[in-house]
Amino acid sequence: MTKTINSICVFCGSSAGSREEYSAKARDLGLLFVEKNISMVYGGSNVGLMRIIADTMMEAGGKVIGVMPHNLIEREVAHKGISEFHVVKTMSERKAVMDDLSDAFIAMPGGIGTLDEIFEVMSWNQLDLITKPAALFNVLGYWDQLLSFLDHSVDQRFVKAEHRMNLIAESDEKILLNKILNYKPLKVDGGKWIRDLKTETDQMGKSIL
Repeated sequence: MTKTINSICVFCGSSAGSREEYSAKARDLGLLFVEKNISMVYGGSNVGLMRIIADTMMEAGGKVIGVMPHNLIEREVAHKGISEFHVVKTMSERKAVMDDLSDAFIAMPGGIGTLDEIFEVMSWNQLDLITKPAALFNVLGYWDQLLSFLDHSVDQRFVKAEHRMNLIAESDEKILLNKILNYKPLKVDGGKWIRDLKTETDQMGKSIL
């Protein structure tokens, strides 16, 4: 059975990137949201991929919700033509409001801010603070090296395999959305996880002594 998804938060770059395909896929994703009657929550900006996907949805009759700290609005980067706009005090509050408004999260190609946002969502899921799909829209293989790094982190036993596998990654927006709708998170026994960490740490301490 598919999950009811009414709104998806999209993290993406304040730049359009170096390839036209990034902008094209932002438009494709926005149109897919409108087709499926899914609202978009995003950072509220009128620049880069953020503006492209927001404009695409608004022109097609979709619903777009922006969330932005007041100090960024003062820099005149706020989108004035979207459905709703929430003004917050801090970046932390911005992410909390985005979470409250969203049923799932997608990271399009982006920079440091995009990485910060998607990793915070992954951390919340890992800690069972939320249970919501998190996904990478892997346009042109943009996220390939990040996925390889996460696999390396699993191999080095800093990340649980289940937490890595819960991150969805696809280059086709329709397949990506389908996986989000059918998301069933792999769970790690929280108590056992912590006990295992303590055991490993104790063993490491004894081996050093």
